[in-house]
Amino acid sequence: MPNSRIEDAFIGGPAFIPFLSSGFPTPEDTPRLLKSLADAGADVIELGVPFSDPLADGPTIQASSWQALEQGVTVESVLDQLGEVAEDLPPVVIFSYLNPILRMGIEQFLERAQAVGAAGLLVTDLPVNSHPELENRLASGSLDLIPLTAPTTTNDRLETILGRASGFLYYISRLGVTGASEMLEPGLTDKVRELRQLVRLPVAVGFGISTPEQASAVAKVADGVVVGSALIAALKESETSFGELASSLAEAIHSIA
Repeated sequence: MPNSRIEDAFIGGPAFIPFLSSGFPTPEDTPRLLKSLADAGADVIELGVPFSDPLADGPTIQASSWQALEQGVTVESVLDQLGEVAEDLPPVVIFSYLNPILRMGIEQFLERAQAVGAAGLLVTDLPVNSHPELENRLASGSLDLIPLTAPTTTNDRLETILGRASGFLYYISRLGVTGASEMLEPGLTDKVRELRQLVRLPVAVGFGISTPEQASAVAKVADGVVVGSALIAALKESETSFGELASSLAEAIHSIA
C-alpha cells in the first residue's frame, strides 16, 4: 500500500510542521500566511480551526482563536480559504475540536475537506475508541487521521491508537496545554527513540518547542517537529517576525540529516 501524501513528506529527513490559527490576525491573512509557511520550508502544515473552548491549547493559541471567532471564522470559512491556495502548499492537516465538525456535519465536512485539498485531520478531543462509529466515519475518507499520544500512554493503549492511524504519530512532549517553553522535557529523547522502534508511522513531536535550537535538538531524534505557540506569538508581533522564525525553524530542522 503506497504512503499517503503526509507520510511522503517525511521521506527526505526530519519534517518541519508549523501550526497556523486560521483567521488570525484576520481571516484575509490566512491564505497569504499559509503560502508564507510553504515558502519558508514547511513540509506539512497544521491549520487550526478556532474553537471557543480549546482545552488542549495554551493562552497564546486560545487568544488567537478568540480573535478569529470574533471575526466570524467558521470551519466552513477555514476550508474555503484553504481551497484558495492548497495547490501551492505541502500537505495540510486540519486541526480541530469535534464540535465545529459536528455542527457542519461529518459527511459534509469530509467531502468539503477532501475537495479543497486537505490531506489529514487531527481531532484533539476524540480519544480512540471513545466513539467507534464516529471514528469510523472520520476515517472512512481519504484524509489521514492523525493520532495523539502522550508521556502517560501505555504500550497497550498505543497499539489501540495505532489501529486506525495514518500520516504520522503526534507525540505530545509534555503533560498540560500548548505553549512556548524555555527547555525541552527530561527524558524526551529516550521516549521518542522508543516510540520510533514501536511504530511504523513517522513520529513528530510537539508542545513546548519554541526556538530553532530546541527544534534542532528534537529533529535529531524525531521524524518531525511541530511548532505552534511560538509562531503565533511571533505573528502577533509582526508578519515579518513570523516569517523569519518559520524560516529559521525550517533551516534548523532540515540541517539534521
